[in-house]
Amino acid sequence: MSALDLHCARGCGLAVALILGAAQTGAADGLRAGQWRTTNSPEIDGVAGPVQQSIRCLTPEAVADLDKTFSPISRTTNSTCERVEHESTPQRLKWRLQCTGQIDMDVAGEFTFDSPEHYTAVITARSFMLGRLMQSIRTSVEGQRVGDCPWPACEAEGECANSDADEGPIANLAE
Repeated sequence: MSALDLHCARGCGLAVALILGAAQTGAADGLRAGQWRTTNSPEIDGVAGPVQQSIRCLTPEAVADLDKTFSPISRTTNSTCERVEHESTPQRLKWRLQCTGQIDMDVAGEFTFDSPEHYTAVITARSFMLGRLMQSIRTSVEGQRVGDCPWPACEAEGECANSDADEGPIANLAE
């Protein structure tokens, strides 16, 4: 594997982790706390990937803090990330993050909260190396509230013991 392939694999993996992490949670002003099923439908370089579902309990604090729950967390090495776009209303959240370094990334998310028990989103990520597009990912997300959290600890901690959900609101960018 060449150095370019290794850098691409690392950067492409980061983009996938960011998108899937972002898609795992759901919360906004007007959404109800409780147990949510999230369906992620990725498309990588124009090719449909496997649909993934997860179940996650969202606390009242999570549904009350739109930015913390839906915006990406950037913890990078050898890269600098900047939020270049951010719009938030009770019905919509739109953000864009650009990272520059060994691998440049452009990640954008747009969430629509159409009822207290349903939302949709599209998250896109493009990674570049030496100005060349390495990978483009588009993930469509649908979140549906399915009921109350089944265990008190789930509501207190925000995640169910037998949930297959990702940890944290949005996967960290890391190299």
